[in-house]
Amino acid sequence: MAGWRIRIVHATGYSYESPVVESYNEARLTPRSDARQNVIVSRVETSPATRAYRYTDYWGTAVTAFDLHAPHTELVVTATSVVETADPLPAVRAAGWDELAGDDVRDRFAEMLEFTGYVGQDPELAKAAAELCRGLDPVESVLAACRWVREQLDYIPGSTGVHTSALEAWQSRAGVCQDFVHLTLLLLREMGIPARYVSGYLLPRKDTEVRQTVQGESHAWIEAWTGGWWGYDPTNDLEIGHQHVWVAVGRDYADVPPLKGIFSGQAASALDVSVDMTRLA
Repeated sequence: MAGWRIRIVHATGYSYESPVVESYNEARLTPRSDARQNVIVSRVETSPATRAYRYTDYWGTAVTAFDLHAPHTELVVTATSVVETADPLPAVRAAGWDELAGDDVRDRFAEMLEFTGYVGQDPELAKAAAELCRGLDPVESVLAACRWVREQLDYIPGSTGVHTSALEAWQSRAGVCQDFVHLTLLLLREMGIPARYVSGYLLPRKDTEVRQTVQGESHAWIEAWTGGWWGYDPTNDLEIGHQHVWVAVGRDYADVPPLKGIFSGQAASALDVSVDMTRLA
């Protein structure tokens, strides 16, 4: 596979007010291989060390599950991966509006057409979706929705949180990549285009040199089905290509959190997250 080779080191976790006796956790930090991306190596390590097992969830995401049964005041999870990424894949133009409206597609992709707590319905946005797709084919409508969202929302780090819905971001006219994705999904589902949330990483600089390590970003984008799945980055108005490494997919953020779990003890606070990305080739 021609393209870039990228190493990602992602560290995250929790600190606790008092020692936690036991905790049960799931990490979605392992990239996936597909037609655009090839995973060479990937491992997930924890501190304190523990034995983990891996399974694939309902959406096809690799999950590392582990539990701890010894007192600990901090949990650090570090995922290290080396991935090859290729040129952007072209948008798939194999389905028109009649096929998308048919029972076969709507039944097959019902979960990617439904509205959720993050991706709710709103009369004003339903009207906007109808206007955006008027006179356009499905692929053109996806691109129009992505660009409309980018025009409507200001990218302001810290303006929203992981529990912010598309409607809340829309009302504030500000957000981060998660909010750009949720609002785009809302528009596409109003149009009747199956669409899903993709989480992963973005190497922020196109001019990153080989062997250069930069601070990367946990990132999110959309995939739409128009006869086949293809992706687009509404936050940056960018095709999914060399800079993007994908990890997880689902209906919305609730299906793809990098780390979640339960524990027995007092309050916990999230540790600082670091994502270091190195272009190896």
